[in-house]
Amino acid sequence: MSEARRATNGRASNGRGLEISELDKRIIEHLQEDGRRPFTQIAADLGVSEAAVRARTNRLIERGILQVVGVTDPLKLGFQQWAMIGIRCEAARLIEVAEAVAAFPETDYVVVTAGSYDILVEAVAEDNEALLQFLSERLRKIPGVRETETFVYLRLMKQSYQWGTR
Repeated sequence: MSEARRATNGRASNGRGLEISELDKRIIEHLQEDGRRPFTQIAADLGVSEAAVRARTNRLIERGILQVVGVTDPLKLGFQQWAMIGIRCEAARLIEVAEAVAAFPETDYVVVTAGSYDILVEAVAEDNEALLQFLSERLRKIPGVRETETFVYLRLMKQSYQWGTR
């Protein structure tokens, strides 16, 4: 163990001054496997009290480190088009464009990037026509959007939420 790790009693910093203990990480791992797993079961697996698991989970949620949500598959909910969209925009309007895109109900992921695109967006649409309308009538009309490139998903090979603790 490094000197810095020993100095924080086995706690790791997430880079924003929020410390996460090894027990916190193990609780997160259990919830990543099954977000509905009872605290009693997690506690038994980890050899701690249910109260400790409950308190730590609540603290992780309050601090914005953990979110326990139901994840759906848009295709199984009737959405037929799922796409990643690269956006190039005017530099002076980057954040303004990203905020406008994030406000659309079709978008579930919006990130400002460095590289070929200024913004990457994941969007879901009911069908080809709905995706076309979103692209041509809404997305490309945002002031500051210069160009877009759309990558329609053909098959999702992996989507994992089990990261960050190992």
